Amino acid sequence: MSAIASAFGPARLRTPRPVLVAIGGAWVLAVAVELTGTATTFHHDSLIEGGPLWAALPLFLLTWQVMVAAMMLPSSLPLIRLFAAASARQERPRQAYGAFLGGYAAVWTAFGALAFLGDAALHELVHSAHWLGERPWLVAGSVLALAGAFQFSGLKDRCLTECRHPGPYLVSHYRRGIGAAFRLGFGHGLFCLGCCWALMLVLVAAGFANLLWMAGLAAVMVYEKTGKHGQTLAPVVGVALLAWAALVLAHPAWLPAWASGL
Repeated sequence: MSAIASAFGPARLRTPRPVLVAIGGAWVLAVAVELTGTATTFHHDSLIEGGPLWAALPLFLLTWQVMVAAMMLPSSLPLIRLFAAASARQERPRQAYGAFLGGYAAVWTAFGALAFLGDAALHELVHSAHWLGERPWLVAGSVLALAGAFQFSGLKDRCLTECRHPGPYLVSHYRRGIGAAFRLGFGHGLFCLGCCWALMLVLVAAGFANLLWMAGLAAVMVYEKTGKHGQTLAPVVGVALLAWAALVLAHPAWLPAWASGL
């Protein structure tokens, strides 16, 4: 990335203002929802149980965009800055930049929809299988164990490597044009998803505006992608999640508060 940065010049590698506004606005909204006590209204449990699924899904996706802006955009800032500098030389730089972000958002929106529908199916299973409804720690422990185990996977390592080296990715995939910008953002979104989907599933379980979980997971994902020792943080987080999963499954009193309604 240093070679790319030197080619553009330090002054040109700036975070575009709309991205900063989106990140800051998302965190302000999350804090406001938490402080006003309306966080439970946007929790997936409330949305699933409160009305028809076709109406709950769009509402969830609205809150999901806020979570993606707050948590995923900061971890992708290195590539966002590089693309903004490169696309400035195009004939329609703003449209290309919007298409790039649109491709990135499309990946995470699709994942959010699948996660929500999967959670709705899990709710149906819990309701039909009373033994599972009486043992919510089995679901919570499984979510934590899945997230922890994925931290050691080859897919995690490969996608994290791609995300940690945005310069070579940009050089390999950058093309002029709005369609090419969308494809580049979509491809980066896939690597980002491959790196972070399991941790984001934990957030889906925790729910919107759970600030402690949002801040903690956001810090982990940002450092994994941009920190000096980010690659070595992944297994450390994996050990912590697996240890917590074991505690939850062996001793349900360690069940996270967000899982009590599963």
